[in-house]
Order: sequence, then C-alpha cells, then structure tokens
Amino acid sequence: MAAQSGTVERILDTAEVLFAQKGFAETSLRAITSKAGVNLAAVNYHFGSKEALIQAIFERFLAPFCTELGERITQMVDDGEPVDLERLLRLISRTALGAHGSDPQRLALFFRLCGLAYTQAQGHLRRFIRERYGDVFNRFLAMLASAAPDVPPMELFWRVHFGLGATVFAMSSMDSLRAICKSDFDADLSAADVTQRLLPFIVGGIRA
Repeated sequence: MAAQSGTVERILDTAEVLFAQKGFAETSLRAITSKAGVNLAAVNYHFGSKEALIQAIFERFLAPFCTELGERITQMVDDGEPVDLERLLRLISRTALGAHGSDPQRLALFFRLCGLAYTQAQGHLRRFIRERYGDVFNRFLAMLASAAPDVPPMELFWRVHFGLGATVFAMSSMDSLRAICKSDFDADLSAADVTQRLLPFIVGGIRA
C-alpha cells in the first residue's frame, strides 16, 4: 500500500511540474512516466486517463483549501461577522497561503496551473471543480455579491475574473517579482507581503 501511495505521489509531483512548464496539451503521458520512473500502466491503473490525472493534481491543491475555506465561511456566519469585501478577500487569501504556505513554490505552481486551465480551455476541469467544490465557491461568491451590492452580476463576474487574472500573474510570477523588487528597491518581500499589496488593488477593482 505504501509503495502504491509513493507511486501516486511521484506521478503527481512529476506531472504538475511538467504541466506547469510545458502546458497540458504539450505534455504527454509518456513524458510524465519517463520523468517519474514509472510505466504507462501505472498511470492508467491509478488515474485512468490524462484528464483524470489533471483533475487529481487540482484536487490535491483544492481539497485542503476548500475544506478550510468552507469552515472559515461557516465560522464567519456563525459569529455574525459583517460581510465586508476586504474581509472576504483577506479570508480567501489567508486560506490559500495557509493551505500551502509552508511551501511557496507549490503555491506558485498551483497558480501557474490555474492560468493554464484558462488559456488551454480545460472544460473537463471546470466541470470537475464545479461538481466537487462548487458549493464552497458558490457560498463565497454569494457573500462577495452581498458585499458589493452596487455591482451588477455580469460586471461582478468580469471584475472577479480580472482580479483572478492579477492574482494568477502575481502568485505564479512570485519569484521573479520579488527578485525585481529586491534589485530595484533593496526590499525582501515574503509571499504574504506581496499578497497584502495585491488585495487593495483587487478590492479597488471590484468596487470601481
């Protein structure tokens, strides 16, 4: 059992790096198996298809994040906390950093994969996320809408996705941005520091 678990983790670790580097369409299962040191039968046995492998990669990131986010939303509601736009965005930011905060590289990798999921039209992945985690995201989006009552639904859709685009860029380019900041301003910033600068930008964009 432990050997099987190790094989699964090795396949997932290898696949997420190769997908992030080369893209979903450009990365073959053979490239993954060769790099992971396993045979194709192992991938087929544990995942069944390339689409299922991609879904498993996202599940590994999203499962702890969505569990924590759902609990925090419930706690916020139970405590009767006011639904405030900045508070909500700080909540989801802290949750994302907390889920994989001990390894900033993994967080950057996840956001790079998120960007690819949009640019390479992974429809199966959108369906998978909606079916598996839609309840949590819908609860969050409903609270977000109530915190921005003057923004029409379709306008909110675009502003949220523009904010998501800025987040994907900032988080997936974290190392480069921090290096540029260090070079230009002699300032060492953590992932949390960058997030604190990103939040006011997104809040302003949604309220604009």
